[in-house]
Amino acid sequence: MRSTLSKIAAVVATGALTLTLAACGGSDAAGKTLRVGTLSDAPPSIYLENGRFTGYDNELLRDIAKREGFEVEFVGTEFAGLLAGVANGKFDIGSSTISSTEARKKTVAFSNGYNTGFTTVVTAKGASLKDVAALGGKRLGVVQGSVQDEFAGKVPGAQVVRFPDYNAGFAQLKNGTLDGWVVPQDIGQKYLDQNPAVPLELGYTAEDKDTPSAFAVAKSNPELLKKLNDGLAKAIADGTVARIYGQFYKNTPLSKELRQGGPGLPVKNLDA
Repeated sequence: MRSTLSKIAAVVATGALTLTLAACGGSDAAGKTLRVGTLSDAPPSIYLENGRFTGYDNELLRDIAKREGFEVEFVGTEFAGLLAGVANGKFDIGSSTISSTEARKKTVAFSNGYNTGFTTVVTAKGASLKDVAALGGKRLGVVQGSVQDEFAGKVPGAQVVRFPDYNAGFAQLKNGTLDGWVVPQDIGQKYLDQNPAVPLELGYTAEDKDTPSAFAVAKSNPELLKKLNDGLAKAIADGTVARIYGQFYKNTPLSKELRQGGPGLPVKNLDA
C-alpha cells in the first residue's frame, strides 16, 4: 500500500511540477514550438517544395528561431484569414510577405522589416496595361485581403475578382477570364520565369513604399516580437540575411538597410 501511495504522490508531484513550469513559461518563446501561418504557392517568398515550407521568408524565420531558442511549425493557410489567426492565437507568427500597413497594425504587431517590394499587374502579352488609367474598367484578380486587393479596389471602374491563393488567379489569367492578375512583382516574375511558353508579361508596376514585409505577431506578445527583432538584427549583422536573400532572389538587389548591419527596416507599431 505504501508503495502504491508513493507512486500516486510521485505522479501528483510530477503533475504539479509540470503545471508550475507551464505557468512560469508565460509567453516566453524559449524552448517552445511556435505555429507559423504561411502560404504554399508564392515563390520565391513562401512556398511548399517536396512537402517542406520554404522560401526567403520562411528560411529566414527558421534562422531567427534557431538563434533565439525556439522551434517553428509551419501551417498552410489562406492569406485572407492569416492576420486574424495571429491575433486570436491560432498562429504565433504570420510569415507571408506581409506588408506592414497602418490598417493591419490595428490587428497585429509587426517585427522590423526584412524585405521591400513592388506590386505589378501580370497581363497577356500585348495588352498594354502599363499605367493606372489603362486598368480602368478591366477585370483584375487579387489575393483576398492582400495589399494588391487594396490597390485594385482604388482603380476607377475596375472589376476586382478575389481569390484565396496565387495559383487560382494565375489559372484564371491563363484561361482569359481576367485582364490582369495583381501580385507582388517577385511572384509575378517568378511565374513568368517558370512558364516561359505562357504568353504573359508584366504590365503596370509600382513600388510599395513605407510598408516593408515583416513577421506578424499578436499585440499581446511583446516578448516574441523582441526575439524576432533581435534575431533579425543578428542575421543582418553576420550576413545571413544577404546569403538567404541571394538564394531566392537572383536578380533583385537587397535593400541597403539589410546589408549594413542595422536592425532591419523599422516598423512603428500602433499602441497595443
